[in-house]
Amino acid sequence: MGFGDLKSAAGLRVLNDFLADKSYIEGYVPSQADIAVFEAIAAPPPADLFHALRWYNHIKSYEKQKASLPGVKKALGKYGPADVEDTTGAAADSKDDDDIDLFGSDDEEESEEAKKLREERLAQYESKKSKKPAVIAKSSILLDVKPWDDETDMAKLEECVRSIQADGLVWGSSKLVPVGYGIKKLQIQCVVEDDKVGTDMLEERITAFEDYVQSMDVAAFNKI
Repeated sequence: MGFGDLKSAAGLRVLNDFLADKSYIEGYVPSQADIAVFEAIAAPPPADLFHALRWYNHIKSYEKQKASLPGVKKALGKYGPADVEDTTGAAADSKDDDDIDLFGSDDEEESEEAKKLREERLAQYESKKSKKPAVIAKSSILLDVKPWDDETDMAKLEECVRSIQADGLVWGSSKLVPVGYGIKKLQIQCVVEDDKVGTDMLEERITAFEDYVQSMDVAAFNKI
């Protein structure tokens, strides 16, 4: 197992793919494993390797506490994906040969493997993301619907209000609340999907029953 040469572009790509679904090299907290890999990197990963760069910047913030992090630091080749050969021991000896290799190098082969691994992980991530249900923003609204006078048929008024049907609108409980001089207002609850139903639409539809409704007010509005 291993990352390959972490001073090379191919090694950094393998590290980036490895961290696509992980926060740390081992476990769920920063440890000596992260320090071992961090110290093997010559410079911050480029911006397009965002998983590796995110991890690098995070571990860098522990620079003053690195000696106190848990775990025992092992050889670099003990960390990383199992299907990548550890080439760290031979990296220094082969550097000059790599510079004049006209027929490609192990880095190029690793690049193809890393690319394939990245594509597989991206496909898995997209598949998981597509299966997550979309979050639907909803609100609970309490409406005060006022009649013209004490002779208004409140049962008929409520019937008119509940007759309003729309996608994303569900009527709830209701009650009559005295407002004075024998007049009662209808207080009615509803739940709406924010993208589909608004208070302006409700007011327009409810006050359209002008034989019964004098006005409509929003008594309470809460996000669910």
